Amino acid sequence: MFDTVLVANRGEIALRVIRTLRRLGVRSVAVYSDADAGAPHVRAADAAVRLPSGYLAVEEVLAAAGRTGAQAVHPGYGFLAESTAFARRCAEEGVVFVGPPAEAVEAMGDKIRAKATVAAAGVPVVPGGAEPDDLTEAALRIGFPVLVKPSAGGGGKGMLVARSAAELPQALESARRTAAAAFGDATLLVERYIAGPRHIEIQVLADAHGNVVHLGERECSLQRRHQKIIEEAPSPLLDEETRRRMGEDAVRAARSVGYVGAGTVEFIVAGDEPGHPAYFIEMNTRLQVEHPVTELVTGLDLVELQLRVAAGEPLPFAQEEVRLRGHAVEARVYAEDPARDFLPTGGTVLALAEPGDRPDVRVDSGLRPGTVVGSDYDPMLSKIIAWAPDRGEALRRLDAALRATTVLGVTTNIAFLRALLADPDVAAGRLSTGLIDQRLGALLDAAQGGGPVGVSSLSAGSPAKGSVSAGSPAKGVPDGQVAGGRAPGGAPPGEVLAAAALVLHDELARRAGDDPWEVPDGWRVGEPAWTTWLLAARGETAAVRVRGLPARGCEVAVADGAAVRARLARDGDADRVTMDGVTSRFACALDGGVVWLGRDGRSWALTPHEAGERGAGAGPGGAGDGVVRSPMPGTVLLVKVVPGEQVTEGQPLVIVEAMKMEHTVTAPADGIVAELAVRAGRPVDMDAVLAVIRPAPADPAGAPAAEEGS
Repeated sequence: MFDTVLVANRGEIALRVIRTLRRLGVRSVAVYSDADAGAPHVRAADAAVRLPSGYLAVEEVLAAAGRTGAQAVHPGYGFLAESTAFARRCAEEGVVFVGPPAEAVEAMGDKIRAKATVAAAGVPVVPGGAEPDDLTEAALRIGFPVLVKPSAGGGGKGMLVARSAAELPQALESARRTAAAAFGDATLLVERYIAGPRHIEIQVLADAHGNVVHLGERECSLQRRHQKIIEEAPSPLLDEETRRRMGEDAVRAARSVGYVGAGTVEFIVAGDEPGHPAYFIEMNTRLQVEHPVTELVTGLDLVELQLRVAAGEPLPFAQEEVRLRGHAVEARVYAEDPARDFLPTGGTVLALAEPGDRPDVRVDSGLRPGTVVGSDYDPMLSKIIAWAPDRGEALRRLDAALRATTVLGVTTNIAFLRALLADPDVAAGRLSTGLIDQRLGALLDAAQGGGPVGVSSLSAGSPAKGSVSAGSPAKGVPDGQVAGGRAPGGAPPGEVLAAAALVLHDELARRAGDDPWEVPDGWRVGEPAWTTWLLAARGETAAVRVRGLPARGCEVAVADGAAVRARLARDGDADRVTMDGVTSRFACALDGGVVWLGRDGRSWALTPHEAGERGAGAGPGGAGDGVVRSPMPGTVLLVKVVPGEQVTEGQPLVIVEAMKMEHTVTAPADGIVAELAVRAGRPVDMDAVLAVIRPAPADPAGAPAAEEGS
């Protein structure tokens, strides 16, 4: 075994590798970019070295290994984990790369070559075609729909479905651009698109002595944007015979490239067809994000086995000794907004609670309060994994763990994950890679929890339109100015709006101190006065009236709902709000003028503002006033229009990229590009103005000007 190992990664995977190194008594070395100088993995390691040029700087990583006496480098996943150049440079420098030989990485990193190699070994592959052949001809030969995907890389980046010949050119253009940017290789392939497929992968281990085993399968069918968000082991689909057949195919695939180390052979399975035929799609030549579910059902530490194999030791067990026990399910927590097409978010973690002390629940996390989540790295924040003797109990334990998780300051997908676990087909094991797309509306409704919850007399009223810009809390507006009916499904529940108003009201009282003129309890002849708070969330604004001081007892009314008795008790980062005799506990954090509240895995950011502020229009990405905003923090990849150009509704204007994911921002209406505020290559913040579209001028007769040539 090695004495010192450098971990060439960051976040939760770096911490996970360091944890095993510590258990084995091996000295750990972390590396870090300037943005990660205070990150948890830096503090957890025995030594740490700054990388001036970031995690992809091969020579800087090797120099750090030399300076610290590291005998091996563990790459985690992502970054350099599947870089043949890095694996070869490690060998040249006499440093062990904890991964497969460079030749195996190269063979499996090229999907075109990988398919040909495993097919020659007798492993079934999906029908398709690859460059340099004509992809249009290949698509027409196998029939639409087809899946367009980069030959290099993985993680679902650049994968697009073309459902007709008309859609194929745009899919090829976008996939090629993403492939070149993300992997430095624009080569593409097309494959038969299997409707309702299941994504099932086999974990393999191989040593340098010719031993290759598999550790059973993981079901990874629950995906958005072709990326996994919930994984489990074993699959609820497979019987023992199918499991044996797929395991043998995976072992053949690994042997075909002389594989050594831990790897994953991925299959697409036609779950609705007799016999569940499974086709090889790719091999990931590294540790997978979802490896914990395999660890929990086998009792093995995959990182330890990687290290022992890299040190030249043989595998300590044979295939017949592998046993699967119970069931494990993993959920990936992302900094993303499911209601905005899963676009990445960002911010600073203001408050954090993770369920680390629950039996049979594991948390792999790189978070801490104060962590800044930006657009430089993948938006995955942590993983929560639950084990139980059977699948149903594992799902329940995972849901309970997610319910106990709170992240304030950054919008996450936790509530969406809980809604997904509660879906009847998910509970029954009827999975497919298209399930989330098919149920997206219902899942979003369940995750957002629209309408009042728990307190029937509080109405989340029909919010008045208003700005979502941050403003400092004020004493509100004259009482009785805003009213309305029911809230839309995406608005916060009435009790959340009431709790936010109570927190803001209490903050005013705290700042006022003993000054009777500043205390926000108001008075009139005969009765106390109401103070109205206008609270904005997700482009909508609701009015909440408060009368009295929260700590002494007061009344609260949401929009046109009836007033109820309420009290607020502050307790560190959490608040207890009692309304109409029912007490609820919220995690709470203040960020300038924004109130963050969290409960049961959900979180809400509510911004107070004054009456009369301009409406938010159509929200991020487009607006009723023609202002087009960025839907996420990132970099402008492409500007497809010029000032003065006439555009039609839905026409692409700007392509914004973050974490190697593209989002096309389109024109909200027909008109003229009056302003263009960005250039290609420039960074943009979330909701930054990209362009302004104005109505086209009318012709002298009063009709809109016609396009040239029409």
